[in-house]
Amino acid sequence: MGRDANPFFRLMGIDVGNYGNGRAELFMNVRPDMHNGVGWLQGGLYTALCDEAMALALFSILDEGVAIATISECTSFLQGARSGRIRAEAEVVKRGRSVAFMRGQISSEEGSTLAESTASFAIFQTMKTA
Repeated sequence: MGRDANPFFRLMGIDVGNYGNGRAELFMNVRPDMHNGVGWLQGGLYTALCDEAMALALFSILDEGVAIATISECTSFLQGARSGRIRAEAEVVKRGRSVAFMRGQISSEEGSTLAESTASFAIFQTMKTA
């Protein structure tokens, strides 16, 4: 789990916090090489971090070998970050047989909400390995 299982976690320096029972939290330190052209954390990284937290929350309630894929995701950017450690929290809102609905939030070390996301994920009953 975490950096060993997910190459993106290694690339971005993402740490896994608590997860289970349809909830998950991830942490990431904002680095200068993650900034956009005006010095703020690039918005896609908020979305990516939320997506990963929502995926982990969903995986926490699925059987071994079940695969998922994001169908759609909408992120609202509320406040920028230039530095510090940010936290993504996610939860399963509703899980169906083939689709799950998720909610995620990014917050600063001080507790300010930086971004909010909602997403739907497809659930595939068997994961095939390459």
